[in-house]
Amino acid sequence: METERLETFSDGVFAIAATLLILELRLPETGSVTSGLLHLWPSYAAYAISFLTIGIMWINHHSLFKQVDRVDRTFLAAPTEGGRRPDFSWRGA
Repeated sequence: METERLETFSDGVFAIAATLLILELRLPETGSVTSGLLHLWPSYAAYAISFLTIGIMWINHHSLFKQVDRVDRTFLAAPTEGGRRPDFSWRGA
């Protein structure tokens, strides 16, 4: 089977991850917006670094799939370790 469906699914996962990052950022309820943003700069810096990290992972993922012509059921089931509970952690080479 071709890789388009798997690529589309993983693009959706990356998009959801990037969207979830922004949910915790909030403007302060009192004072000016500028002073509130300056006070919360660590949160915005963490958001920017996390967004860039997800972006780098997304680019690397697409580079990987340029080398894959097609996938089969074994390839799709590999992350679940033979049907057991999925392990979503990244594993080093």
